[in-house]
Amino acid sequence: MQNRAVIFDDVFSKALQSLQCNAVDTKLAQVAALRADWLDGKLACSGSTTPVLPIPVPGRPEKPVLVSALLVEKRKLSTPEGRAALIHSLAHIEFNAINLALDAVYRFRDLPQPYYGDWLQVAAEEAAHFSLLRAHLRTLGFNYGDFSAHNGLWDMAVQTDADPLVRMALVPRVLEARGLDVLPAIMQKLKSAGDPAAAAMLAIIHADEIGHVAIGNRWYAYLCNERGLEPVATFRKLLREYNAPKLRGPFDTVSRQAAGFSAAEMKMLEDFAE
Repeated sequence: MQNRAVIFDDVFSKALQSLQCNAVDTKLAQVAALRADWLDGKLACSGSTTPVLPIPVPGRPEKPVLVSALLVEKRKLSTPEGRAALIHSLAHIEFNAINLALDAVYRFRDLPQPYYGDWLQVAAEEAAHFSLLRAHLRTLGFNYGDFSAHNGLWDMAVQTDADPLVRMALVPRVLEARGLDVLPAIMQKLKSAGDPAAAAMLAIIHADEIGHVAIGNRWYAYLCNERGLEPVATFRKLLREYNAPKLRGPFDTVSRQAAGFSAAEMKMLEDFAE
């Protein structure tokens, strides 16, 4: 009997399939399967014939309705609806983060194999975060899509789709790192509002997000080193050049340092912050 060559799916086409999927539960299942296949050695990250295309709109359900960030519902946490609106906004961030991680895999080729494993791990963990938050939202009598949301995270993905160094600098190190600063205060507010279960979920998410920002920092440092660039000066330049979201203090120094920000970078952030 003649041996058949093993044919590997390429990780890029699989990531694109998940990225473009509109159905929430299908996307979650695809992300879990994609990570499992990667860990089982069933996916190749070389020799892909999948072209790299711009993706102005990733796969997402019809709801939530997307509006300006200024128009997203804000309600008092003292009411179940107010807590639900907050949990919904966090779930939407996590859903966008799934797509961002998948795009980081799909878009940027010819990077070391561990890069793809790192971002598939992020995608799977963001999917788990979304599932936790959606489940809690349902206990409050609401579901994902019941409130409006904004598209700020994906807007930055589009702006940074030409260069992995720019993506690593401005998405994990700016947008996701912001979560490290604000989540502890949100946890405390939820506890005070009588929702310790939500606060406990955010503690899990906060711990994982330190790891996600660390992954962004690791690959930002790798790409700077590969190109002979000084990381702090390059970061400052990119913040200005791409009109990145304003850096606002106070910063959670302990969490940021755990995620790999150096003392020099923290000093730069303090100088840059409004």
